[in-house]
Amino acid sequence: MPGNNVLIIMSDEHTRSVMGAYGNPLAKTPALDGLAASGQRFDNAYTPSPICIPARASFATGKPVFEHRCWSSAEPYYGQQESWMHRLRARGHDVVSIGKLHYRSAGDDCGFSESLLPMYLANGGAGWPQGLQRKPMVEFADTRKLAAQLGPGETDYTRYDRDITAAAREWLGRRSNNDDRPWVLFVSFISPHFPLVAPEPFYRLYENVDLPAAFDRRGIQQQRHPVIEIMREFWDYADHFDAESEVVALRSYYGLCSFLDDNVGQVLAALEASGQAGNTQVIYTSDHGDMIGNHGIWCKSYMYEDSAGIPMVIKGPGIQPGSNPTPVSLNDIAASVELAVTGESEPVAEPWRGRPLTEFIDAPEPGRPVLSEYHDGGSPCGFYMLRLGRWKLVYFSEGHRPQLFDLEADPRELDDLVDQPEHAAQLDIMVRALQAILDPEAVNRQAFDDQARMIERLGGLEAIHAMKSFNHTPLDPE
Repeated sequence: MPGNNVLIIMSDEHTRSVMGAYGNPLAKTPALDGLAASGQRFDNAYTPSPICIPARASFATGKPVFEHRCWSSAEPYYGQQESWMHRLRARGHDVVSIGKLHYRSAGDDCGFSESLLPMYLANGGAGWPQGLQRKPMVEFADTRKLAAQLGPGETDYTRYDRDITAAAREWLGRRSNNDDRPWVLFVSFISPHFPLVAPEPFYRLYENVDLPAAFDRRGIQQQRHPVIEIMREFWDYADHFDAESEVVALRSYYGLCSFLDDNVGQVLAALEASGQAGNTQVIYTSDHGDMIGNHGIWCKSYMYEDSAGIPMVIKGPGIQPGSNPTPVSLNDIAASVELAVTGESEPVAEPWRGRPLTEFIDAPEPGRPVLSEYHDGGSPCGFYMLRLGRWKLVYFSEGHRPQLFDLEADPRELDDLVDQPEHAAQLDIMVRALQAILDPEAVNRQAFDDQARMIERLGGLEAIHAMKSFNHTPLDPE
């Protein structure tokens, strides 16, 4: 239904496996579960890249990473390609952001009419440039900080999220139900992104709960792949936990998800109180997930479901409640918002390109292809995920063997089928389907070439090594 307002709520690093509506009976997320129960829950939603900056560039542009070329944590979006925000603002709509952006800087026009409490990149907009050096790999010592900050308490991030909620409630309270043009409000939280410190009431929700133990955690039975081993060594967060601290970390992650849920609930209540819920479409999602210890990994950057999979829920006028099997991604948000606000959506030729989420409600496409890519720190090569029906391909460039999973039979991705002769034909189908979207080797070369130029633009390796490194972006909202 055209002419609706749109409220987009985005979290940071929320794996869909820690949300009640996605089948976790221990996750206390009543606001998000209520939103999902009254809207469409997409069960196969993915990030275009399992790390913040490329994913958020795709959110803005509706394009995959290989087209917008914001490859890494040092190659941000700064308005260099037109965003859905630019287009709606040009048509006279208010397009307002509150909270984390992770775009380059306040001096850039990314398309918003107004940005409240924005969080841009550290290092003067350079982000985390050390990750640009992938051959040879730079060392990253900041991973140990993950295990050093755990348990109940407050951080700059949780205080920031409270401020975001207050600003969103205030903004919604000022809006009139008689506004001439539909508005878009993007509310962007940091939780449950680490540090894994949860406000005490939310941490205590899980203090006496036996949370699921991590699977495929370590030992000779752990799934092995040469690129993943290199990344495990680089992103060695898990190595700094012992058995006790990892339990505290998981409780904290769950606690942060419940803290996030409480903030989401406050924003949704403010929308109801404003009298505009009846003509507002609400979208909840996250920029990427978190491995939460599974496969012996914490945090993001991998193509396993916990990292690449995200929640995606949409509710609004004319949207019938239900679960939807269609694979979707953050690339679909741009078309979704523009259709809701203007009633118009550009047709696309390829099914994997960004399309309105509402298009799949009456006509689900469980066989729709969806792509994710990674070209950032810790990886010696670019790699790609293609979801196609029940199958999932992870393609590693530069001659590394791929991975093939049957997600219906093996949702935990414990059985790599790539070397099994009976699945050779399916592997060929998947590789050809990926190659119909992009040339993975050419894209890998383009990413390395762009990153080499960025290193030089920043003053060379010595200059980027002298810049501040961090395991989570320092908070300095402007």
